[in-house]
Amino acid sequence: MSTAQSQSSGERIYDPVAGRVRGFGTTVFAEFTALANAVGAVNLGQGFPNFAAPDFVKDAACAAIAADLNQYARSAGHPRLVQALAQVYSPLFDRPLDPLREIVVTVGATEGIFAAVQALVDPGDEVILIEPFYDSYPAAVTMAGGAPVYVPLRAPAGSRHAGDWTLDLAELTAAITPRTKLLIINTPSNPLGKVYTRAELEAIAAIVHRHNLTVLSDEVYEWMVYPPAEHVRIATLPGMWERTVTLGSAGKTFSVTGWKIGWAIAPPTLAHAILMAHQWIPFAVSTPMQEAVAVALEESDARGYFSWLSRMYRAKRDHLLVVLDDVGLTPMTPDGSYFIIVDTAALDAPVAPGERRDIAICRWLTKEIGVAAIPPSPFYSEPHQYLTDNLARFTFCKTDKMLEEAARRLKKIKTR
Repeated sequence: MSTAQSQSSGERIYDPVAGRVRGFGTTVFAEFTALANAVGAVNLGQGFPNFAAPDFVKDAACAAIAADLNQYARSAGHPRLVQALAQVYSPLFDRPLDPLREIVVTVGATEGIFAAVQALVDPGDEVILIEPFYDSYPAAVTMAGGAPVYVPLRAPAGSRHAGDWTLDLAELTAAITPRTKLLIINTPSNPLGKVYTRAELEAIAAIVHRHNLTVLSDEVYEWMVYPPAEHVRIATLPGMWERTVTLGSAGKTFSVTGWKIGWAIAPPTLAHAILMAHQWIPFAVSTPMQEAVAVALEESDARGYFSWLSRMYRAKRDHLLVVLDDVGLTPMTPDGSYFIIVDTAALDAPVAPGERRDIAICRWLTKEIGVAAIPPSPFYSEPHQYLTDNLARFTFCKTDKMLEEAARRLKKIKTR
């Protein structure tokens, strides 16, 4: 087993309310949301939109329910939805996708992660996770009997851009053993907002080929990419389609996180394996919500929806970047997603003995400044959590009114 291996972050989540470590399954989002609610803080921690989904998306859901599409759907996905997904993604993958054999609809991308890992990882297999990681990855690997192996992105001192965070290819190669089965990549990434360049993905793909690995590519923020950055799908690189599972999300794409509609796109052998796991997890996904997402996808091109989404979030990003910079929370400009990592080194807040600094800072921001952020240490294995001591994560998927109120409160930092 690689020396980089560690237990999942879910086993070491800190409870800022109780002041202690909680057991497996508790998430940092639940903990800091509870604290924010308790003290009346503006919650820029948890990453879900607090504004309405587009009317054409909501109208489609109402119409689907009224049309009595309310019984079990096909386990692999409602036919209209998989057809719509094939229509949207075939040009993006530069290949005709088979909607019935190469797409599996899941209960959000999180179930896509879980089902893919259950399908592809056997007990004792090792899975490479790139830090910072979305916190469900190590939990899914552990529950499959696999062993997470962690390789961190690293940034030069004084970094001001998410793109400056890079993967040491020698470190990645050294983490691979004969038991390594899967590599999980997230681009655009949460919590960093890094969008991997084509050159970076080509270098990763070369290592994947050399060691005969499979890739799980989490691309749920694919439509939130800010020029000049370009979203490259690793499955489109030479020889990578056959060994890649790509995940997408209607919750992120159409601001309907509560609908929990996601999808996995993969070659038939991998898609079938995911379906075999999926049928024992939820069996099927909400039929009327799938119908609504299908309609939304069918209409998205004519409405110019995806380009509008990127422009809308870029404006929110740019506004929050100015605010954070002004109060001394040095931001690292993201190229994608709706998150911003900041450098908190300039803040002088109390840190209790034995408490991680990033958790203490976020707790102080929530209670004393009235704005909740998320500490990034739960997105790292324990040996690498020191890398987050001076970091915090904010989200900007909020109304302009909420962002303005957060800006007003954050200005209190300058008077401390």
